[in-house]
Amino acid sequence: MPSLSEKFSAFRHRNFTLYLTARFIATVAVQMQSVAVGWQVYEKTGDALDLGLIGLAQFAPFALLILFAGHAADQYNRKWILIGCFLLEFVCGALLLVFSLTGLHSVWPVFAVMALFGSARAFMMPATQSILINLVPAGSFSNAVAINSSAFHIAVIVGPSLGGWIYLFGPDTLYTLVSALMALAVVLMLPIRVQPAPSKREPATWHTLLEGLRFVRSRPVILGAISLDLFAVLFGGATALLPAYASDVLHVDAAGLGLLRTAPGAGAAITAVALGFAPITRHVGRWMFGGVLLFGLATVVFGYSHSFGVSLAALLLMGAGDMVSVFIRHILVQIETPDSIRGRVSAVNSVFIGASNELGEFESGFTAAWLGLMPAVVVGGFATLVVTGLCMWWFPVLRTMDRFPELLQETVASPTTNRRPRKKGKSFYGQRKRSR
Repeated sequence: MPSLSEKFSAFRHRNFTLYLTARFIATVAVQMQSVAVGWQVYEKTGDALDLGLIGLAQFAPFALLILFAGHAADQYNRKWILIGCFLLEFVCGALLLVFSLTGLHSVWPVFAVMALFGSARAFMMPATQSILINLVPAGSFSNAVAINSSAFHIAVIVGPSLGGWIYLFGPDTLYTLVSALMALAVVLMLPIRVQPAPSKREPATWHTLLEGLRFVRSRPVILGAISLDLFAVLFGGATALLPAYASDVLHVDAAGLGLLRTAPGAGAAITAVALGFAPITRHVGRWMFGGVLLFGLATVVFGYSHSFGVSLAALLLMGAGDMVSVFIRHILVQIETPDSIRGRVSAVNSVFIGASNELGEFESGFTAAWLGLMPAVVVGGFATLVVTGLCMWWFPVLRTMDRFPELLQETVASPTTNRRPRKKGKSFYGQRKRSR
């Protein structure tokens, strides 16, 4: 049984602690901002389709830039990429503040800012997914994943709830705080030291840009894991419709919306903490599919609910199920990928995540405008269950996977020495293999 100090071993490393703090603060700011943007837009137009357009505005530039972002994460210092992204998100918060102070007469300027925000996310996601393994030694990596996931979902709890209450004092107050938090995140990132970028850089050709996609296609387990997340969350994106649900179905104010937005993060955070103390070590595939099935079932319950308490409970379970899937997928992608292409593989993973989130928001808004608010959520939940069953059939190697593969330790650089230890390990296929 690991001791308490071993369960928090990642905090022994200053680089990880600084990064975790900066990301936590930035995530709180982004979650606060999302509550304000959704409420303002729906308050202005009263159209659920506009809630979907918020997601589409973020996804369009994201999809165009993500392959270049993955290449950049492999060729340039990931720390400076993240600093640049935080600065761009600071600009987004400042622009929303200006709109709020001058009066929001149309929602189209907000969509434009969301497109700029989507551009920042395109470069941020591959960098955040690939930098973690460079901040801690190999022995602390799984611990860092659990702590990082816990901190992220705690931020997802704190951010919407705090944003809902602060919004009652006015959107200009909220956007001012968002901008200040993003500036603080930049300051915290500056002292971090990570492995320098390669001295010899590869040109951004189609061959190098698509290297991550080719790698993912060659790994059925990785392809299956990220495909499951894409299609399951794409159809089960009920959270995009929460402003409309809060106003028209549950009849609560912005503070109530903040609590609704908090619930999935609360469920995910509780699950992440549990995984930190009792990590999944056996029947990995079953746990992953089980988490997505729980997500789909909870979405159906949320769609039928008219009770604020039942809706909160359903959202809590959605977050818990999603966290199990996210935790397993993140470990699989990172430990099976060589560091030289980790950014590009993370970019492919980010495309799937971005499509499932932002494009899923658009799908939810479009379906709600077509079928109605509650039918859209219920149909999406059932679609998630169907997709999960199909993925279990299409990817039997993922369904029957028992244990995680061992970490490819040659891909992990010590943050203090930058030395790369080599170690042979046994894969989850049960064969000896040479570290790549």
